[in-house]
Amino acid sequence: LSDLTSAVSMTLCQDKSLTHKVLKNAGLQLPAQQLAGNVNDNLAFLEEHGAVVVKPLDGEQGQGVAVNLTCPEEISQAVENARRFDSRVLLESFHEGLDLRIVVIGFEVVAAAIRHPAQIIGDGQHAVGALIEAQSRLRQAATGCESHIPLDDETQRTLHAAGVDYDTVLPAGQHLAVRRTANLHTGGCLEDVTERLHPVLADAAI
Repeated sequence: LSDLTSAVSMTLCQDKSLTHKVLKNAGLQLPAQQLAGNVNDNLAFLEEHGAVVVKPLDGEQGQGVAVNLTCPEEISQAVENARRFDSRVLLESFHEGLDLRIVVIGFEVVAAAIRHPAQIIGDGQHAVGALIEAQSRLRQAATGCESHIPLDDETQRTLHAAGVDYDTVLPAGQHLAVRRTANLHTGGCLEDVTERLHPVLADAAI
């Protein structure tokens, strides 16, 4: 935020469906999106798109976001979790890719970074749960307690999808992503890609 941030910008940031409409009108290709409804409505959306993202309409820092959901039970649980942050919940079609953030000031790209989800590295001795807690403490220390890895439904679902649990001991050197979203507040980290940002992406951001 700066003193140049307009009220319109703030309104857009607080309403993901409104943001979606504005970006679509600008000609960008976007995920399909609709408000979560009853079980049948949500199931029809899942069947149409195969995999779904659930998120509160007004939310930040990855709170209440669940990614790559492929069964109705997962969606129902994720919708309930998201409603803790906003009574209005969005469903979006899921698309595999990198989480790239581009900062534009005065119609010029000044920075770009890829955000990576929280991950741990096995040591052949400690269980996954202990490694997550250790990594979380490191992130907290490095960010003034602003970043940590939650031991919540989303983390557990990510572990189960990888065939492990909190008690699993990973082989030494094995990398394991423990979240599917890359938000810094949930343990994600940044990779600076400013110098190698493709001109097409820079133009799109501008």
